[in-house]
Amino acid sequence: MRLAFQYLMSLIFIGQMYLAMLVLAIWYTPFALFRRDAAFDAIHSYTRWVRFSAALLVGLRSEIRGEVPTDEVIVASKHQSFFDIIMIVSVLPRPKFIMKKQLMWAPILGWYAKRIGCVPVDRGKRSEAMKKMVAEVKAGRQAPGQLIIYPQGTRVAAGATKPYKIGVGVLYNELQEDCVPAATNVGVFWPRHGILRKPGLAVVEFLPRIPAGQPIETFMATLEPAVEEASNRLMAEAGFTGGARE
Repeated sequence: MRLAFQYLMSLIFIGQMYLAMLVLAIWYTPFALFRRDAAFDAIHSYTRWVRFSAALLVGLRSEIRGEVPTDEVIVASKHQSFFDIIMIVSVLPRPKFIMKKQLMWAPILGWYAKRIGCVPVDRGKRSEAMKKMVAEVKAGRQAPGQLIIYPQGTRVAAGATKPYKIGVGVLYNELQEDCVPAATNVGVFWPRHGILRKPGLAVVEFLPRIPAGQPIETFMATLEPAVEEASNRLMAEAGFTGGARE
């Protein structure tokens, strides 16, 4: 009975989450058309609402740890579900993403992504995509902010492993910006797939920054263990004992 109730509340939460996206998008769009900062206002309002309603409806509280970066940096984060995106965006002042090109055509999401300066990448041809990604990020420097990238390239279930891709190292080297690693445990409570949202404390932790200027090999050798070890620690803190969960 308790599990059935949690499923019901998860459905209600998911439904209102997408309704809130539509309502806030309609409300903010006239302002965002003329003022880019209004697009950030809309995104912050939405992500903070999702965090609040998750705690209220399904008992999923959320906490940000570490020093939140406010300057122009690369944020290289562990990605386990949609909720870690929500949490990171809710606290960064001017977030923007490296994102799949196809998402730019998504209703609401695509327009706002363009408005805040997200960088679309075609994953079909790796080398061409990487060159295009670097060029577009450089071209967007007139709109400074925190560039969020997921080094593993996709969502990875709690307890699963996936190698880090060199793209984050290329960006770090080309942009000559500090990198702030970020770890999370959200996959324990909000899986990549499925409806059930579990109660507990989801955490995103910003880790000590990696200064610009290191060789790519050194950077990659520093980034991956920092993020993985911190994420494992956060998952253990949440009661996760191992084995990938979907």
